[in-house]
Amino acid sequence: MFEFITDEEERGQVGIGTLIVFIAMVLVAAIAAGVLINTAGFLQSKSQETGQQSSKQVSNRLQEVATVGNVTSSDEVNIVNVTVTQAPGAGEIDVQNATVTWIGPTGTYQLQSTTSNYSTAGPDLSDGTYSYASVKNVAGNENVLNDPDDRLNLVFDVDAFAPNNLGEGDEVTIKINTMSGATTSIRFTVPESLGQKEAVEL
Repeated sequence: MFEFITDEEERGQVGIGTLIVFIAMVLVAAIAAGVLINTAGFLQSKSQETGQQSSKQVSNRLQEVATVGNVTSSDEVNIVNVTVTQAPGAGEIDVQNATVTWIGPTGTYQLQSTTSNYSTAGPDLSDGTYSYASVKNVAGNENVLNDPDDRLNLVFDVDAFAPNNLGEGDEVTIKINTMSGATTSIRFTVPESLGQKEAVEL
C-alpha cells in the first residue's frame, strides 16, 4: 500500500530540520565567540606586559650627577667615581644587578658589581668588578636607588680590570645596563694637565 504524506507533515519535517540547523549555528557561534573572547583577553594581557617591559627599558635608567677621578702622584687617574641617581620616572634600581661596559684606551671590559660596598670591597677589587658607595639614601639601602633624592657612587678601580691607569687626554665611555634593560651612557675625557692635582672632574 502507498503511504501519502500530507502537506502538514511535510511542513513539520522542514520546520524540525530548520530548527536543528539554527541550533547548530547558535552552538558554533557561541564556541567561536568564546574562542575570540579568550584570545582577546590573552592578547590584551600580553600587550600590557610588553608595554610595561618597554616602559621599564626606557624609564628605569640611571642618570649621571657627577664624575670625578682620583689623581696619583704619577699624574694618572686610578679610581673613577660616578655619582648617579634615578632618571625621571624610574622605579627602584639595584646597582648590584647592573652590568657595566667600560670602553677605554686599553680595550673594552665587561664589569659586574661586587656584593659589598667600596668601604668593604675596596681598594682590592677583583678583576672584572666595580663597587659602589652610598652618598645619600632615604631608605638606608646602600645599593638600591628608590627615591629621587638618593645618590650613589659607582666606584671603578681602573687597576682592577685594565692594564694601565688613565692618562692625560684619555677618553672613556661607560655604559650602565640596569636589570630592566635600560642603558645609560657616560662619556668623559681626562684633562690634558693632571699635575699637582689630587682629584679632577671628568
